[in-house]
Amino acid sequence: MVENGEWIMHGLAWDDPYRIRSPKELVNWINEVGFLPLFGNGVKDFSVEEHVSADYWWTVDKEQDPWEWREIIAAGHEVAYGKFFDKKAGFISLEWLPYFANYRRDGYDFDSAWADGKANHREKLIMDILTETDSDGYIVRSDKQILSTELKQLACFGKGGEKNFPGITTDLMMKIYIVTADFHRRRNKKGAEYGMAVSVLMPPETIWGYDSITSAYNETPKESWQRIMDRVKELYPNADEADIIRLIGKEPM
Repeated sequence: MVENGEWIMHGLAWDDPYRIRSPKELVNWINEVGFLPLFGNGVKDFSVEEHVSADYWWTVDKEQDPWEWREIIAAGHEVAYGKFFDKKAGFISLEWLPYFANYRRDGYDFDSAWADGKANHREKLIMDILTETDSDGYIVRSDKQILSTELKQLACFGKGGEKNFPGITTDLMMKIYIVTADFHRRRNKKGAEYGMAVSVLMPPETIWGYDSITSAYNETPKESWQRIMDRVKELYPNADEADIIRLIGKEPM
């Protein structure tokens, strides 16, 4: 968390019996609580950060580093990973993902949102790369894994093109139109990996199926929002409502 302008990591003691010790333990806990931000926020204890050791972040130790765990978990597809909470990273269980999709999308698939003027041009450029049209003209989700660096180029962002690729992809993640499906490192001409891991962005329907992701469309977005809100209040009854809303979003109209 940022405190007085300084980034300070909070966590549990190494010998604390409640400390999360592995990616599997973290996935189990995410499934238990339903959804979980990666870093500390206004709701005390509602983060991965506050339940792991503060000593191993960014150490590249896959056994102990939660930053490395997020790559493992994203690739495993047992839960969803992306920038879901106040435009910051976190996890959502597959049980709760449909409710987030229904609320955040306001009940719209992306193509419907575009048709009704609820999506912008830059979002469509990205989604057009991540979707395909079948022989009958229906939108289908491509299962091709495209690095975000390649996606940026294919969608015509960058020098001389569209601006704010990170901001637009974050907006699409907040609306649950895309998730971080995996991480890969780029390869040089000799095939050797180099640099930091790069995200692979995909529509959640590609990974878990359309029927699963849209299974909460039978309730109103407001009902889904209330369900999410009530879950946080159940877990953290002393949390300030304004802090919860800042994290999960405002009540839909």
